[in-house]
Formats: sequence, structure tokens, C-alpha cells
Amino acid sequence: MDPVIVVGAGPVGLSLALALARLGVPSVVLDETPGHEETRPARTAVLRPDTAAFVGRLGCADALESAGTRWTAWRIMRRRRLVERVAFAPRPPDDAAGPAPASPVHLPQHALTRALRAALAREKLAEVVTGSRLADLEQDEHGISAHTRGPNGTWWRGSYLIGCDGPRSTVRKLLDIRFPGRTAVERHAVAALRCELPWPGEALLHRSPPRQGGGPGSEVSARPLADGLWRLDWLLPPGRELVTPDALVARIRDSLAGWSGTSPSEPGTGSTGTGPDGDGNRWHGPGRLVPPYELLDTGVHTVHHRLARRWRQGRAFLAGDAAHLLGALGTQGLDEGLRDAENLAWKLGLAWHHGASELLLDSYQAERRGAVAARLRAADQALPLLRDGRSVRWRTVLPGAARGRSTLLTDGHLGRGPLGAPPVYARTPLAPPAGAADGPLVETVPGAPVVDVAVTASDGSVVRLHDRLGQGLLVVLVAPGTTVWDRRHWQSAGLMPRLTSAVAALPMSAELLVTESYPGAAAHTVLLVRPDGHLVTALAGVRPEEMTACAEAVRGGAHGRGAGAARRAGSEGAPVRPAGAGGPAGIGGSAGPVTSGTSGAAPELGRSDSSDSPDSSDAFGTSGASGASDGAERGGPGERTTGADGATDAGGALGAGGATGARGPAEGRNGGAEGGGTTGSAGTAGAPSPVDPVGTSMLHSESD
Repeated sequence: MDPVIVVGAGPVGLSLALALARLGVPSVVLDETPGHEETRPARTAVLRPDTAAFVGRLGCADALESAGTRWTAWRIMRRRRLVERVAFAPRPPDDAAGPAPASPVHLPQHALTRALRAALAREKLAEVVTGSRLADLEQDEHGISAHTRGPNGTWWRGSYLIGCDGPRSTVRKLLDIRFPGRTAVERHAVAALRCELPWPGEALLHRSPPRQGGGPGSEVSARPLADGLWRLDWLLPPGRELVTPDALVARIRDSLAGWSGTSPSEPGTGSTGTGPDGDGNRWHGPGRLVPPYELLDTGVHTVHHRLARRWRQGRAFLAGDAAHLLGALGTQGLDEGLRDAENLAWKLGLAWHHGASELLLDSYQAERRGAVAARLRAADQALPLLRDGRSVRWRTVLPGAARGRSTLLTDGHLGRGPLGAPPVYARTPLAPPAGAADGPLVETVPGAPVVDVAVTASDGSVVRLHDRLGQGLLVVLVAPGTTVWDRRHWQSAGLMPRLTSAVAALPMSAELLVTESYPGAAAHTVLLVRPDGHLVTALAGVRPEEMTACAEAVRGGAHGRGAGAARRAGSEGAPVRPAGAGGPAGIGGSAGPVTSGTSGAAPELGRSDSSDSPDSSDAFGTSGASGASDGAERGGPGERTTGADGATDAGGALGAGGATGARGPAEGRNGGAEGGGTTGSAGTAGAPSPVDPVGTSMLHSESD
């Protein structure tokens, strides 16, 4: 069986290759760069607890702790008043009902990418081929071929191919998949600096800061990084005017002075900046001294909202920024890209080892595109309210809503509600058949992420449930009092022998775990959990037939075996690498590059989608309302701006001279909003709506 080809060596592509290697699936990562990550402190990532746990399982837990930081709290202020403060637990709480939520992990994106590269370098089943720019694709019923240019230019033969090559995805263009949406939904000026702020370890969102005009649209956030660094983001007014170095330095000084507690007009004022209640709710004094700071990096981050019409075409898939762009109101594009990788990896693992039905492969698009569509739709509805609240009434935009704007913003940044929480795959095509599942026996609804409770494995070790994800189906028995008894006794008593036999007979690999308790579950409840941590169902007691039916549904149906066997038989005749061509180390067989004349593959890249309707495999459809027109995608998502990664187009360098440690001009790169580094925390979009945001009034297509 040929390896899986991953195009793009960003965090999403590297994570996908690592996840496949953990499943015993070989892969080749085609990287058009030289393989060296540029150090950019202003380009950061905020990983919510579920995506941070996924990256940690891939072998990068140490890097998250050393290069990242976990916030002690999140505070949101309006003018001079503290509106809300959310305290975080320093680590994921041991108790599922812990008193404080787990903090997100905030780290520079280059540190994350380097950690993923280092982890992948230790894998024998994967190879990163640098200097390989994709030029062409050909696929047939037995596999897919990719032609690259550059020092390692050749033809590569693979079983599947995933485009993780960013917003200007070559894979997406070769597949002729449209990428409609909006350009420049929001723009932020970004700076990374070393300084001391009055709230060490706490992230801050400051709305209408008084020293910056105090208008309803002004907003600045400050998020701590490791080693005393901070990332500051200023929401820019609509338009495309350049942010000059002098203007950025003025913003930095205004913000730091406004947060400082020393006023030159009020000698003797304390330096804490606290008011009568002693908790920073009020400041005093119109003037503030600017505390010392060292400016390390700057940029302009432009947020685009786009959604690819299709995420699968034959043996080719899209993931990450190649499939979607988002990031307004605190949502995290990288978080969604990592969820793409986790969702797709276990499905490709089943397909590679055992064959897969079309339903299983199509479920990636149905689940992930639906979840991102719901996220974009929620942001589309909230944007006019939060950015132009005077012209839109609350009940018009959010019917029945009684929450304030600040709370809605906090939802996006902290992973709560439609803007931030992990997705619920309520309409997944992999749902158990009717009659094979009980009613709501636990607090977690089917399709939602499971709670990270403590579990006992078969070897007697006590671990976290999320630590066992990624390899196969998890079967969790709720058995209060288990830890009181020696494992030798309870493994051979009660339900365990029958449950062990039922798990061994399942049509896919599964692991049996036991937990003392699970929210809402009674004793002897059996939970079935997918490899990506989403609940399949909960059953009352051991019911082998229902368990088997649920497992068959998760793997896409029993008919997947025959299709997979045919594909494997067809791949046995795949051509081997030409003499003298370097192939993926440790993969063997027919893996690696092939000559262009030996693949025998006729181009089957799909027809041009000239209509506004998605293909028939799109389970969520498109409303077609609002007169939305796709337009032509000329070269990707919008104008020449960067995702916190340099300057705006026409010479808008943000070297910010005049400040201590200021760098020279940062050169802008064509990256759109890729990897943007806007903030966020923990996850769920809820059940996806049948309305596609491509057809909504705001998320329309524009010609760039």
C-alpha cells in the first residue's frame, strides 16, 4: 500500500503526518520551504485544551510546557472598569467538575512547528521532503500521483493526498475547488514585546480604552507568553490604510501608559493602578508614565472568512487553511486545522489498513465542514452587533439573547458557545443506527467530546481518558468502587468477562477502560468513544449486538472491507521508485517517487464547479440565499497581507523604530490569514445548522 502524501509542512500537515505514523500509516510530507522556521514572536498560536491535548499526544507535550504559557486568568475591561474575570486552573483539572476551567496554551507558532518537526524526525514511517513544490496531480481508482518541482522534483505515488498547504493552496486550485467567502473581515496591528504589565500571567481584552479615543470600535488585547513576553493586538478601523511605524509605537505607548499605575500629574500615586476596591476595577489620573519595554516583532494580521466548497475529491482532501479561513472575534483557525487533522487521521488509518467505505471518507467533509460552517455562521451573525452595535439591535441579530457584548466576546476567546466551544457532530453520517443506542444516559450528548475523566487501563495503570485517544475505539465501563479492589479481582468478576469478550469481537480495534464515575452516568453504563474523543453512544450494561452495530457505524459500514481489499489489490502493481531517486526512508514497498510515465493514471481531478451549489457529498448543503455569488478566486484569499507575519502590502513595514530593541522593517508575505495567531481557548460549535454560511447575507463571495 502506498504512503499518504501530505502537501504542506505547517502545524496542520505535520500533525496529520504524526497522527498517521502513530497509527502505523507511512506518509511523505512535501514541503516547498527549506525546512527552517523563521523566528517570529508576534506570530503566536492559542491552543484550547482539546487541541493542546492532541498536540501533546503527538509527542510535543514538553515543548508546550517549555515554549508555551498557561494563563492564570482572563480579564475583560471596558474603559476603566473590570467587566469580567475568569480564573483558570494551572493544569487540566483532575476532577471533571473542577472549580476552574483549564487554561489555553499560548506559544509562538515557530516553536510549535519546530517541536512537530522534531517529533516527526523521530518517526520511521514519515519523511519530510523539503524544496518540493507541488505542480500537478493525477488520481485513479488505485491511488494518486503528485508531481513536484524543485531540488527533489519528481513524481510521487500515494494512496491518499491531503492538501495542508495554506490559504493559497495549490492542491485546492489543481482540484478546481472554489473558496468563496469574505476578505479582510477584521484587521489587527500586532506587536510582541518584553515588559511588565499590572496583571502578570493574566490575559486582557480591553474594550474602548480611554487613551485611544474610547470609541465603541476600539479594542486592544494583551496575552502573556513565556519569558516575560506579551503579544498585543489592536483592532484596526475598517479600511486599508497603512499602519506606519510611528502609529504603531504610539499605540504601544498609549496602551502601556493607560495600564500603568504611575501618573506624572499625581506624584505619590501607587504603582498598582488599583482603585477603591483594590482589584484594578478603577484607575486614577489622566496621565501615565510609559513603563520600559523592548519591542521584538510587529505585524498586521488580516482576518479572512472563507470556506472551500468541497473538502474531498476522490483520494484528495483539504485541511487547515486550505479548507477554511476564520479568526474574527477570538476564533482560532489553527485550532480548527488541528481538529481537521485529528478527525481525518483515524479515518485514513482505517482506510489504509482495512479499507474504508465511501461513507467513512465522506464523513470527514460532513463533520468538519459542518462544524466550521457553524463557527463562521456564528461569527457572521455576531460581527455587526459587536463591531457596529449602534445600528443593529440585539434581538435582531441574536433573537432572545440577553447577554452583553463583552460576554459574547469572551465566549469567542475562551471557547464557549457557538464562537468557541469544541464541535458536536450531531448529524454525523457515522451515527449508530436506530435501535442500536439508548437514550441520554450521560450528560455528554452523542457526537460531543467526552469529559476527560480518570480511567484504569487493562494493565492497572490510572491515566486520563484523553491520553488513550487516537489509536482505536474506546469502551469505557462506569464501575464505582473499582479502585477499592485489586485489579485481579474485579477483572474476573461481574460484567467484566462478558464485556471483555464483547470488546474483543468488535469489528475494529478497541480498548477497554474502567472509570469510577462519569458525569450523569449510572453504574454499569458503557460508553463508546471514537478515536478523536467524540462520544458514539452510551449503553445501559453490556449489550454485544448493539456495541457491534455502533462500531460498524463508526467505521462506515461493513461494506468498507470489500472496497478496501480491492484498492489494496490494485495498489500491488504500483510502480517502484526510479533508479537513483531518493524515496521516503523506512517506508519500503512501492512508496516514494515514481516516473511520470509509469503511474498509468489518467487525470481525474474532477469537473469545474461553475455553479453555486456544492457537490452532492456535501451533507450540509447551501441555501443559495442572499444572492451570494462565488466569483473567481484569483490567487487566494485577498490582498497581500500577512497573518501577524510582517507588513501590509505597499511597503507597510512595521519595524517600529524609536523604541527600545525595535527591529527593522518586517517584510510582508503572501499568506492571507494563514496561522494568524488570534486568541482563543477551549471549543463547541454545537449541532451544525443545515444552512451553509456561504449563502448567508454577510459571508458572501467576493472577487479579490
